[in-house]
Amino acid sequence: MPAFVLDDPTPPDPRRRWAGLDPAARGACYDNNAAVADAAAQVAARNAASATYRAAHPAGLDIAYAAGARTAFDLYPAADARAPCLVFIHGGYWQRNARADFACFAEGLNRAGWSVAMPGYTLAPEASLAGISAEIGAALDWLGGHGTAHGIGGPIVLAGWSAGAQLAALHLGHPAVTAALAISGVYDLAPIRETYLNEKLGLTDAEIETLSPLRLPVAAKPMTLAYGSRELPALVHDARNLHALRSAAHTPGALLPVPGADHFSILDGFRRPDGILVRAAQDLLGGAR
Repeated sequence: MPAFVLDDPTPPDPRRRWAGLDPAARGACYDNNAAVADAAAQVAARNAASATYRAAHPAGLDIAYAAGARTAFDLYPAADARAPCLVFIHGGYWQRNARADFACFAEGLNRAGWSVAMPGYTLAPEASLAGISAEIGAALDWLGGHGTAHGIGGPIVLAGWSAGAQLAALHLGHPAVTAALAISGVYDLAPIRETYLNEKLGLTDAEIETLSPLRLPVAAKPMTLAYGSRELPALVHDARNLHALRSAAHTPGALLPVPGADHFSILDGFRRPDGILVRAAQDLLGGAR
C-alpha cells in the first residue's frame, strides 16, 4: 500500500493507514478536482486559452500517428527544424481530457524557440491502460520516423502531467527520447485500483506491475520530477519516492517542488518562455548533452 499514509508528515492525518480508509477516503486521496477549490474555473480558463492558441496555429493539427479517433498529434514546430521538441502528454486519469485542451501550454516553449508536440490517445474504458501505453509508444515511434517531415527533428524531451506523467516516466527509455519531465504524476498504480478511478480502468495485476514506474527498473536518462507544493500528499509522495529510487540507481535528474502551485496551476510554468517548467525542460536538455 502507498507509503504516503505511513511516513509522510503532510497528509491531514498521517496516523491513518490505507487499510483503515473507507472507499470515499481512498478516493479523496487522488481527487484533484475536489482538492482545488477553483479547479473548474482553472480548467475553463485553460480550455479557452488553448482554443485560442490552437486556432492561431492551425498548420500542424490533427496529424494521425495511428488509426484511432484520438491517436493524432497537434504539432507546434519551431522555425528551426533542429530545435529541441517537448512532447507533452495530457492527463485526466487516463479517462478524460484531450490534447486540444492543453494547447496553451505550448506557448512558452514556442517563444523560447522550441517545438512542441501533443499526442492524443484513446481513453479508458475504450482502451486499457496497457493499450494507452502502447499508443504513446506508437506516437513516439511515429515522431522519431516522421517528425522531420513536419519540421521537428531535434532532441525530444518527453513531458506529461498527472496521468500523462506516468506515461512519460514509463517511456523514458524509448530510443527517440533524450530526457523526461514528469509533472504531478502517480507512479504506483496499486492504490488506484482501490478507488473510484478503477471503475473505467479495470487495472489488472500485470498492469500494476508492468506500468507502475515505481515498480520498474529505472532508465539511465535524465528525468525531472515536478510537483506543486499544494498537491495532494499522495502525488507528492509518489514523486519523492520515484526520485529516491532513481537517485539510488545513480541516474540523473532533479526533484522540483513548485512553490504555491496546485495540481492545475503548476502548468502555468509552461505559459512563458521564462516559466519554471520551460526552464526545467531546458535544464534537462543541457544536462543530457
